[in-house]
Amino acid sequence: MGPSSARAGSSCEIYLPGVSGLASAGFARFSGEPRFVLAPPTLSSSADDDRVYAKVFWRLVPLLMLCYGVAYLDRVNLGFAKLQMAGELGFSESVYGFGAGIFFLGYFSFEVPSNLILQRVGARRWIARIMVTWGLVSGLFAFTQSVKLFYLLRFLLGVAEAGFYPGIILYLTYWFPSARFAKVTAIFMTAIPLSAIFGNPLSGWIMDHAHGRAGLHGWQWMFLLEAVPSVVAGVVVWFFLDDGIRDAHWLTPEEKLRLERNMARNESTKHGPNSTASAFRDLRLWLLCLVYFALMAGLYGLAFWMPTLIAATGIKGNFHVGWLSAIPYLVAVLAMVALGRSADARRERRWHVALPAFVGAVGLAGAALMAQNTAIAIGFLAVAAAGVLGAAPNLWSLPTAFLQSTGAAAGIAGINAIGNLAGFASPVIVGYLKDATHDNRSGMFVLAAILAVGGLAVLRLPAKLVNR
Repeated sequence: MGPSSARAGSSCEIYLPGVSGLASAGFARFSGEPRFVLAPPTLSSSADDDRVYAKVFWRLVPLLMLCYGVAYLDRVNLGFAKLQMAGELGFSESVYGFGAGIFFLGYFSFEVPSNLILQRVGARRWIARIMVTWGLVSGLFAFTQSVKLFYLLRFLLGVAEAGFYPGIILYLTYWFPSARFAKVTAIFMTAIPLSAIFGNPLSGWIMDHAHGRAGLHGWQWMFLLEAVPSVVAGVVVWFFLDDGIRDAHWLTPEEKLRLERNMARNESTKHGPNSTASAFRDLRLWLLCLVYFALMAGLYGLAFWMPTLIAATGIKGNFHVGWLSAIPYLVAVLAMVALGRSADARRERRWHVALPAFVGAVGLAGAALMAQNTAIAIGFLAVAAAGVLGAAPNLWSLPTAFLQSTGAAAGIAGINAIGNLAGFASPVIVGYLKDATHDNRSGMFVLAAILAVGGLAVLRLPAKLVNR
């Protein structure tokens, strides 16, 4: 059998089949010149690909899900703290809404620089740093006594966490090609609803049962206790995470070669921006910023106000509110996994974002209209959660289909940073409208409309770019 070759742009890689060896430990990027690779006989086996990717998945994704789960809990447990701290500290709905949202101003300011630093120093060091610092800042919320301190700590929490989520998305692109990306990202992002499923009842239980111990209120104990897992997980990341395929001692040389060859082929299909400046000149990136803004508006509308909406239906007790608010997130887990599998199987991305966004809009509007009936309201909240959370993982298959190298690092961070400004706008809008109208529904209607606009916007992307 003679050598076979594959070409990517101006570069090519030449495989020598039938030769098993260790010297071919692989390559990371095309340089414009031929690369010679000694390939084992079974290198092209899709069954072997599945086996290796399963090995990578179980090594990396559960840890990353744990990290994201505790991160998300520290970000949104303010929704439960509000049930006690707002009254005890005299915070109005507008003060709470602005405090919930100012987190995202700090997050926005440091998002792109954080992702560029991660690319330079490696995921292990930078993600560990992020987790330890945000855990420490989150614990300081227990000592909040004034509006100014509340605003300052929320801003600092955003600064501390900036870069974590887009850093993980970027990190996953080092390991998984586009054809496998949506499913893996969807499973990773189930950390959000899983965090709520377990974290919401936990937050309610801590607030009810720790209240008054050692002279601290329940919401103070909640902030202190829920900050600990972030710090611990940061230490675990430092010792356990690998920066890339080359550093993975748990892979054999042949497995590393297989992964690197697949990633090189994946990179060869991209013909988009490969620098920070060129990424932000691409109109497709700005369209994705709009879509992600819409999805995050719906997500944070749910995260920050769901406990209040459920309590308003007549449910008493923080623990009971916590259990009921976990139901929509359980439905969302199933929707996320199903949509991720469907998107990868069909090589289709746009409609797997647009349709769930429309469904989420219907859910938010329905929950607002049926706010007096607990069962129906929770049903609509479940529809909203399934739609919003089901759309988000598939969105990340869109920028990773055309952004390259530094352009990918900056572009992914930019989409996440600008989109997460909805985390500022959403609670501020809902808080302002609730104070102005004394009605929760107006804010939910606005968020539903924003979601519908996002669903329409994603359909403006060319199908030939994203149906891969």
